[in-house]
Amino acid sequence: MAAGRNNGDRSALAMFAAELRAARTKSGLTRDELGARLNYSGSLVSLVETMARVPTLEFARRLDEVLGTPGTFERMQEHLRAAPFPAWFRDWLGAEREAMSLRSFEPLVVPGLLQTEDYARAVLRTRVKVTDGEIDEMVSARIERQSILAQDKPPMLWSIVDEGVLRRPVGGHGTMRGQVLHLAEMANRPNVVVQVIPAGVGAHEGLRGGAFMIADFGDAPSAAYQDTAARGQIIEYSDDLISLTVLWETLKAEALPRSASLELIQEVARTWTD
Repeated sequence: MAAGRNNGDRSALAMFAAELRAARTKSGLTRDELGARLNYSGSLVSLVETMARVPTLEFARRLDEVLGTPGTFERMQEHLRAAPFPAWFRDWLGAEREAMSLRSFEPLVVPGLLQTEDYARAVLRTRVKVTDGEIDEMVSARIERQSILAQDKPPMLWSIVDEGVLRRPVGGHGTMRGQVLHLAEMANRPNVVVQVIPAGVGAHEGLRGGAFMIADFGDAPSAAYQDTAARGQIIEYSDDLISLTVLWETLKAEALPRSASLELIQEVARTWTD
């Protein structure tokens, strides 16, 4: 099971698995037969029923369609969406969902909210002592986390990245081409701005402190999330928030304008050929 999963996660997962077995048995379907109707493999059905895999939102919705249980499995899946994430990251997931705007900086990799599945898998596969099943869970959770950008009232995402992020080979040329093209596509959305700090800037303040994100709310103080080597931390102390806000504005001043950044992203995408 994925690291950091607590008793509450296991209880919710056990309920999902039990209800799935009961509904499948009532329908007289084997795991392979149900998998075929879901357009998933029977082995995946087995993994979910034995609590070896956290079901995705799409899997839950397909179950409701095929088994005639409107909304049942989707509601249960809501309690599992944070399960693959470490306990210390889960409060931040709620902040992201409620934020009016998100301002991020990333010096090393594409921000999680803008990653493709292949890119996310390549990044997560660098972890040691993690099974393929756990990687699948983490990738699914990361992709589902991105759904906040497509909700009815999505936050404004303003992301600053170092040019090295676009040029660092992660997962091979095909993966990088798909990722950089996806970044360009996302940057064309009205609620997403991507700005690039060009390599010609040389050293800048963001190289010293690492990745961070600031969440701004309409009726509550801002909060921030910052990565560290051991774990991430949520920052709510006003002096630290002021420091991060000043840093973000400094990095924004170093970055290319929105249109010029998009041109650079598209230019780099053409260099990632198979």
